[in-house]
Parts: sequence; C-alpha cells; structure tokens
Amino acid sequence: MYELLWLVPVVPFIGFLILTLTFGKLPQLAAGIVGAGSIGVSFLIALLVGSGFMAGEMTSFTQSLWTWMAVGDFEVGFNLYLDGVSLTMMYVITGIGFLIHVYATGYMSGDTSFARFFSYMNLFVSAMLILVLADNLALLFMGWEGVGLCSYLLIGFWYTDPHNGYCARKAFVMTRVGDAFMALGLFLLFVSTGSVTIQEAMLTAESQWEVGGAVATAVTLLLLGGAVGKSAQLPLQTWLPDAMAGPTPISALIHAATMVTAGVYLIARTHVLYMLAPEVQHLVGVIGAITLLMAGFTALTQNDIKKVLAFSTVSQIGYMFLALGVGAWSSAIFHLMTHAFFKALLFLTAGSIILAMHHEQDIFKMGGLRKDLPWSHALFLIGTLGLVAFPGFSGFFSKEEILASAMAHHDGGYPLFLAGMAGAVMTYLYSFRLYFLVFYGKKTHDGHEVMGLHLQGPLVLLAIGAVFAGFIHLPVEAVFPEAEEHHPSIMAQAAMILLPMLGFVLAWWVFIKGKVDTDKLAGQGFGAKLHRFWYTQWGMDWLYNTVICKPYIWLAEFNRKDFIDFFYNGSASVVSFCHDVMSETQTGQLRFYAFTVTVGLLIVVTLGVLL
Repeated sequence: MYELLWLVPVVPFIGFLILTLTFGKLPQLAAGIVGAGSIGVSFLIALLVGSGFMAGEMTSFTQSLWTWMAVGDFEVGFNLYLDGVSLTMMYVITGIGFLIHVYATGYMSGDTSFARFFSYMNLFVSAMLILVLADNLALLFMGWEGVGLCSYLLIGFWYTDPHNGYCARKAFVMTRVGDAFMALGLFLLFVSTGSVTIQEAMLTAESQWEVGGAVATAVTLLLLGGAVGKSAQLPLQTWLPDAMAGPTPISALIHAATMVTAGVYLIARTHVLYMLAPEVQHLVGVIGAITLLMAGFTALTQNDIKKVLAFSTVSQIGYMFLALGVGAWSSAIFHLMTHAFFKALLFLTAGSIILAMHHEQDIFKMGGLRKDLPWSHALFLIGTLGLVAFPGFSGFFSKEEILASAMAHHDGGYPLFLAGMAGAVMTYLYSFRLYFLVFYGKKTHDGHEVMGLHLQGPLVLLAIGAVFAGFIHLPVEAVFPEAEEHHPSIMAQAAMILLPMLGFVLAWWVFIKGKVDTDKLAGQGFGAKLHRFWYTQWGMDWLYNTVICKPYIWLAEFNRKDFIDFFYNGSASVVSFCHDVMSETQTGQLRFYAFTVTVGLLIVVTLGVLL
C-alpha cells in the first residue's frame, strides 16, 4: 500500500491538468466530476495508504520518486515522507477537501468559470499535499509557495470586481513577507546542518546545536516568520478576513483544510528545532495568545457573516499556536483536526444561508431565520457548539487538552492559560452573537432553504465529524516526545467548562433579552471609538499604511527622477544633441558636401604631417 503514496498529490494535479488543458470547454457536469472526483479518489488512496501504514510496524516511511536537483555533491530528491503527523494532515486535506469540492459543485453551479474554479481548487489541494508530505525543505517550500499562488487565484476568482483583486493582492503580498523570512530560515538551516532532508537536519541540529544558541534562535525565528504569514497570526493576520472576497467554498478550504494550517504544521514538523530554542517556542505561545484575544474582540464587531467566521479562524489558529508554545504538540494537531470539521461546517452552512438570502451577507439583515431555514439552523448550531467547545462536541476535547497543558506548563504557561480562558469566553460571546442575530434577531427578509444532495450531503457528514471527531485517536505518539499527562482538579475542570459559558449568558442577555442597546453603546462617545478600533482589526491596517506604505510611496514619488537615472538620461541627451547637430549638416547641397570632404581631408593630412 505504501507505494501508492505518490498518487495522493498526483491525482488532484491530473484533475487540474484536465480542467486547464480543456480550456473550460467541459460541460459543468463533467468538470464537477473531474474536480470533485479527483479529490475523492485521492482520499480513497489516502485511506488505503493509511490503513497499511497503521497496520504495519513502521513509524515512518520515505518514498523516493526521482532526483529533482543535482549540482556537484548537492542533491535534492522528489521524495515523500509519511508519519503520524503527515498522515493526519493528509486525511484532513483530502477528506474535508473532498466534501468542500462536492458542496462547491452545487454552490458554483451556473458560474461561467466553473471549470476554472475547480482547476484552481485541485491545484490548491495538490500543493498542500506536497507541502505536508515533503521529505525535504526544497519540496516543502515548493508546496508552500504553491498554496500561496492558489490562494491569490481563488481569492480574486471574481476578478471583474476591483475589490476582489485588491484582496487577492493583499493576501499574496502579506504572505510573501512571511515567506521571505521562511526562505532565509531554510537557507540558514541547510547551511548549519548540511542537509535539506527535514529529519536529517533535525537530528544534526539536535546533536550539534546548543540549547538557546544563536543559530537555533535565528532559524526558529525565521521559520516563525513564515508560519505567522501563512497562518494569519500577529503581526501578519490582516489578510485573512479580506480573503472572504472569494467564493464561500474557497473560504472553507482555506480556513478549514489547507492554507492557514500550514504554519501550525511547519512548527509541529520542526518541533525539535523549537525545543532547542525555548525562548522562541514561548514566543510562539505568546503570539497565539495575543492573536486569539485580538481576533475574538474583532469578531464581536463584524456584521458580515463570513468575516465573523474568518476572525474566528484567526482566533482558533491562535489556540494552536498557544499549544505549540507550551509544548503540547499533539494537542495542536488534534485541535487542527477537530477545527477542520466544525469550521468547514460553519462556512459551508453560511454559504447555504447566503444563497437562501440571495447573496446577502449582512447578519443584521438575516434575523429570525430559524423558521425559514430549519435545516441550516440545526447544522449551524452544531458547528457553533463545536466551535465554542461545548461539552461532548469535538472542539471540547481538543481545546480542553490545550488549556490543561497551558495550566500545567512550568515555564510561563499560566498567563497563557488565562489568555486561553479569556479567549474561550470571547468565543462563546461572538459565536452566539452571530447565532442569535441570524436565527433569532428581528426578521427583515424571507429566506428559502436551498436543498440538494450535493449541497446538504457534505454538511451532514461534517456535522457528524463536528460532534464525534473528538473521539478520534491520532497516530502522532511516535513523532513527538512523550507528553506528560495532565489531570486538572475537579475544580479546575469545572472552571474550564463553566467560566467560558459566561460568554453565552452575556450574548443571551444582550441579543435575546435586549438588556443592552448595542446601537447606542457603539454609536457614541468612547463606545464608538472602541467599536471602530476593534472593527478595524485594532488599527493594524492603518498602522501598516502609515508606517510602511505611505513612507514608501512618498520615497518613490520623491525619487521618481533618481540620481542613477541622471546618468542614463544624460547620456541619452548627449546622443540626442549630437544627432541634432549632425542632422544640420545634411543640407542636400552637393557643393557643401564636397567642401566638407575637402576640409576634412586637409585636416587629416595636416595631422598626419604634424604627428
């Protein structure tokens, strides 16, 4: 079964080639079968490979396909690597990705660029699979850049709207900033260890680097730069909410199964390096804690249903970073997996609501939909309960593991635990604010449920995962150091369960009972300023624009006629002047030409005699 591993990323890539090389001429039915079917086949192959891997005694498997680069003694192979972490990621990408593709065949039905959409989606999944299955740094970086390219293409899919193009460029540029740091980190790691193979490089680093040394610190900081870019963490998080400009299935694919999980995977994959740089590892947790709180407050002020979910993703990825920061590597991957189910469910159900409301996305124009959309109401509630980590739902098990690990962490973990608890309260608050406003708020428009097996079938399977995925045992024990079991006291467990529910009580008190006039609170005085501050992502875009963009534009305008151009423009002016002078000598008179030839001859003869 192991030998089939190469087909997992190749089959989606073949789907991409078929859809691209037919130039959109395939009928929508055929394009949908190729687009969604290729991911389904990839998922089946992943199940076969995984079942063989789990049944065997090996903890890892490397498949060498061919030599990619060879220069002197330097050689890079196109090799795939399978262990418990990459197996889990492969299941999430192909399994959740397949359900999103099936849903998209209904959501995008009738779009004139239907085949182009699925070609991008297939390439996206293929690139993400290469990223997580890569055996070496070069192949990982190729997949890393591939998902960046596809995110640009998909966010700006409806490119006729200039705003969509702006959002796509913003995502591309901001993630490129992180990618530049990551590339430097990979170069430094190669120079320091002499190997591009990830496992060999980590073994060499573990045996040669000193804990807390300069090289370990520099490499992990640079890799962290790439991770915060792709996973939308502070300070490179502002691109992700704007990514909502793409079609809703893209939002689900980016947020649940592919791109934003890449940074979490990168840090987990290179966990040995972060254990050699404990200060940087702690910084990972601090960044996650701050980001999850910032995103939670921002989600509380949004009125676009997809943007609330987008900031929720930023916050939940923050939990994963917090887990990585306290050394709870398995818990981070566990939460990544459970999050994929309930976040894909929420986004796709939001897509159904948007279709039912004739592409309306303002939650203040969606009130009272529980009666009009009972199916979507039930599914959205299941996703919400998973998101807030309600006891018994999948998110509960993974988030409780993270909080327990943070509470028990001896090196600065308690402040991170408190931040996680505050974030849990905020998750209840903004999640049920969204739920109450959409399904219990003042009714302004009628909605009609959009039904169909390709639309509702994936949602049912995701809902089942959102409830039961917490019981899945991940095969990651052999990858990470043996984790210390944490057994919080009954009081601590009760606090971790009950305190976050204060967010639900507050949301019910404000948005159902109407005890607070939110319009008045956010419309005047300090409340208006605070609302504006949170709504604009804590002024991060303004900060970037003021500190980076405006000075750069001013410098470009000031230096439009720069010093170097003076020499080039000067030489062009001299040539132009000489040309004008010589043009004046072209009179067309034969006597003048004879005179100038004679004078020239006399000058030449005179110089010859004198010299």
